Amino acid sequence: MDQATIENNFVYHAPKDNQPAKYNAIRNSAKVLAEVILDLCPESREKSIAFTHLETAVMWANAAIAREKTATSES
Repeated sequence: MDQATIENNFVYHAPKDNQPAKYNAIRNSAKVLAEVILDLCPESREKSIAFTHLETAVMWANAAIAREKTATSES
């Protein structure tokens, strides 16, 4: 990890342009999968972990969008 990556990863990124729509698409898709897991999986440690990892996937996907470097943000 270099200094530029640290600066990018540990700062607030205000939503730009079409980012909120992307966040909503990811959350809505994850919600559909969460409902499938809720309906099909028995109560168990594994089900709990599935939900945790789904939430983690949403978080990292949103971070990828927020941290995206564009030609204008790199200069």
